Amino acid sequence: MATFHRRWAHGCRAASLALALAACGFAHAGGDFVEHRVQPGDTLEALSAQYLGSPRLWQRLQAHNQVGNPRHLQPGTVLRIPAELLPMGSARVSFVQGDARVLLPGAADPVALQTGQDLPEGARVQVPADGFINVRLSDGTMIRVQADSDVRLQQLRRRGRAGDAQSVLELQRGSVESTVPPSQGGARRFEIRTPMASTSVRGTRFAVQLQGDGRTLAAVTEGTVAVDQRQAARAAGTSPTQVRGGQGVAVSADGTVGAPQALLPAPDLSALPASVHDADFLSLALTPVAGAVAYQVQVARDADLTEVLRSGTFPTPALRLRAVEDGHYHIAVRAVDATGLPGLPARRAITVKAHPVPPLYQAPAAGGTLSHTQGALACTAVVGVARYRIQVAQDENFAAPVLDTTAPDCGAQVAALAPGRYHWRVASIRELPGGAQDQGPYALPQAFTVADNPAALSAAALSTGGDDQPGLHLRWPAEPGQSFRVQVSASEDFSAPLVDERLEAPAWSSTTLPPGAYFVRIQTRDPSGLESDFSTPRQVRAQPPVRSGAGLPVTAADGRPLSRP
Repeated sequence: MATFHRRWAHGCRAASLALALAACGFAHAGGDFVEHRVQPGDTLEALSAQYLGSPRLWQRLQAHNQVGNPRHLQPGTVLRIPAELLPMGSARVSFVQGDARVLLPGAADPVALQTGQDLPEGARVQVPADGFINVRLSDGTMIRVQADSDVRLQQLRRRGRAGDAQSVLELQRGSVESTVPPSQGGARRFEIRTPMASTSVRGTRFAVQLQGDGRTLAAVTEGTVAVDQRQAARAAGTSPTQVRGGQGVAVSADGTVGAPQALLPAPDLSALPASVHDADFLSLALTPVAGAVAYQVQVARDADLTEVLRSGTFPTPALRLRAVEDGHYHIAVRAVDATGLPGLPARRAITVKAHPVPPLYQAPAAGGTLSHTQGALACTAVVGVARYRIQVAQDENFAAPVLDTTAPDCGAQVAALAPGRYHWRVASIRELPGGAQDQGPYALPQAFTVADNPAALSAAALSTGGDDQPGLHLRWPAEPGQSFRVQVSASEDFSAPLVDERLEAPAWSSTTLPPGAYFVRIQTRDPSGLESDFSTPRQVRAQPPVRSGAGLPVTAADGRPLSRP
């Protein structure tokens, strides 16, 4: 059987430790190599073919292990196969989001990372704050490099021509989440190193994060990971601490391994809507998780989160991300505890349908009133839209719309609606190539009221001040809150009114009108803003300021009525 060993580089800090899969048989010794315990019948040529992919390299194994007789290996002895002799493995970028860069071995400057690009051993990947990449290794291991991360592919090897991968990553900054499939032969090696820690696993799903304060956090979703200090710092007789699925561990900046602790439970996403319609933001309101100090969210195209388009960490359960295009997505949310460990993930499918964007409401104002006979709903036009769908209902859920119509213009008459309180909503409809209709989301419902216009004032209800008062004095009955418009004209057609005033009280007076006959009409406005028709014109008379004993106007020499001094 084979056992894998590693050696920290000369410049690695003394507080380093190893996190290894429990019971996987890893040991810590003086180099990066594979250990093979000799079985009866083993030969260096066969082992060279098995591990190095060619029987012709047996002499390298002989020299490294100082084997005197290559044809007679002693069963039970241990041979060490250096990792640098193993054949090169492979890593391919399967998804890139954002301006991710890669610094290739021997290159002076990083270049843009491309989907489908093969990465060699030693490549250094840098992901921006709004980015994400997914890398697939030859053995099916998925490496999801999160936003604002810096990772170097330190070792990409395999055992034999098509054997298990032997992979080592160096996390310089940020976070990496990995899914490592089980190994049939138990010989796969996958390790993530930070300046203070190393995680080595097979057949598990876990995340490693390097904090700004030097701490390393490891959260295990599936499988079991054993946490241990490096060999030089271990006390005699101590054994690794096992961290099982649903647990996490924090490693301090000085290399101290904390006790395993339960990860926070997965947030409850059942209250989230199945579909969202905002064209600018993706807003999610979570149910708070007890003990959480933050929440991590990812939006991906796939359920395995290998194609993440948006991600972020928020201090409250109110999450808000930049919007994505219309389509079907998967979201994953974790609650973060006070140590910084991300909890168990909750996942849910969600649909984004935000286009074509809905119109804006124009009339009436929110909560406003429309005339039963003259009113109309109006909204703004949207560029590129062929038609608009308008619905009116008495309930805000639109369970049974009383009006459901489409029209090329953004508006609808309300004459068919009985007086009462309603809600309306409107959506845009565009025409796709081929003639299909694509309706966008509705705007948020808006309330309005349909009411009858106030009755026009009866001409008989208009009273004057009488013949004993000079000028013209008018009064009429009114209801609380009503206002008025009064017009006075010399002609019955009111083509050129002499007076056109708005009034808050049901009365009007004038002592400046010349004595004589006039026509008066009045319009009533309700508090809702609805207006009556003008009343039927009524003829009235303005009395002169000075009259004779017989009650006739007294005029001057020029014929004009005299006024009081």
